[in-house]
Amino acid sequence: MLMRTDPFRELDRLAQQLTGSGTWSRPSAMAMDAYREGDEYVVAFDLPGVSAESIDIDVERNMLTVKAERRPVAKGDDVQMELSERPLGVFSRQLVLADTLDTERIKADYDAGVLTLRIPIAERAKPRKVSVSGTSSRKEISG
Repeated sequence: MLMRTDPFRELDRLAQQLTGSGTWSRPSAMAMDAYREGDEYVVAFDLPGVSAESIDIDVERNMLTVKAERRPVAKGDDVQMELSERPLGVFSRQLVLADTLDTERIKADYDAGVLTLRIPIAERAKPRKVSVSGTSSRKEISG
């Protein structure tokens, strides 16, 4: 098994706690995976605790923007918070999509805190066979 470590991960988490949550003018980043599956690209974003109604997906030309907001859970007057480590606020991620992707047919699904986008490869970008036409008759040369 290959282990990948990030020595700055803990430092980033501490910095986020000190500076507060993401805002609309300065959103926090969200974790993401991207891979190709058959004739489409799949992009998965981690958004645990975010309601589907607070997710906003925009595509302008080749720029895909995903924004989401995690709000605090409503608490009663008699609740005293003891520990709060789950980040709140606004999260955002922008991706530049290749011209070979069909941005008109993006499908979005949100399940178990994961937003999954499926972006088909455009028909014009798929490999295709080109037929060769020509004359099949031969001329015989007699000498």
